[in-house]
Amino acid sequence: MEYREILYKVDGKVAVITLNRPDKLNAWTARMAEEIQDATVTASEDDSVNVIVLTGAGRGFSAGADMSLLQGLSNDVKSAPKEDKPKLPPQNVRPDFKQKYSYFPAIPKPIIAAINGPCAGISLVLTLLCDLRIAAASAKFTGAFVKRGLITEYGGAWLLPRVAGMANAMDVWLTGRVFDGTEAKELGVVNRVLPDEGFLEAAMEIAHDLANNNSPRSMRVIKHQVWESLFQDLDGALNMAEEEMKSSIASKDFKEGVAHFMEKRAPNFTGK
Repeated sequence: MEYREILYKVDGKVAVITLNRPDKLNAWTARMAEEIQDATVTASEDDSVNVIVLTGAGRGFSAGADMSLLQGLSNDVKSAPKEDKPKLPPQNVRPDFKQKYSYFPAIPKPIIAAINGPCAGISLVLTLLCDLRIAAASAKFTGAFVKRGLITEYGGAWLLPRVAGMANAMDVWLTGRVFDGTEAKELGVVNRVLPDEGFLEAAMEIAHDLANNNSPRSMRVIKHQVWESLFQDLDGALNMAEEEMKSSIASKDFKEGVAHFMEKRAPNFTGK
């Protein structure tokens, strides 16, 4: 698929997807959504990639839906033509992870949202589907749906209470107020907050640490365990853990995990 509204590159073992409409604060379009899907699936299929980072070009992450599209729900920015459709995400997963935008949990690699600036509406929901959220201290967040006469879309009303708790979710969605990265950390909306200066470099250091020092197999299984746990009781989670632990102990990554620790050297995991 040709990328016109995102950038895609592989840096070591990290794939970086950059929303690339900086003149419009990376405002969301149907085309952008399809390109993100294609790039995310491309990264998931690349055996050299262990971690995926999603960020924004310029001074923003994404200002939310392009207002020119919301005005009369026009089609000023077209989605991809039939011959330029994005790759399909994994299909052998629960229906919950096959809905529009909800495929991120089905991608078998950690996805990190590096939130470098304004993050509003649909783009905030998208970050909730990521596995880790890292924000610049001055990044501005808002769930502005109530300011537009809309409702919380694409699972945001289900995701945010599970990420940040019911009270904080009600605060974010019902007020539509603006809060910065520091408060986002206090609310539990993001995992970490970093200084503005050198933000992306620092976020990439975290991504490279995961990609280079952790077992890709372990990260893949743990991600699956955690997302599946949202639909399990304790008995189901325990049974899954027991079976997955047996498989882990039989894996090459387990042998390498013990070996590099005992030999006091850097790991050389294969993901198998």
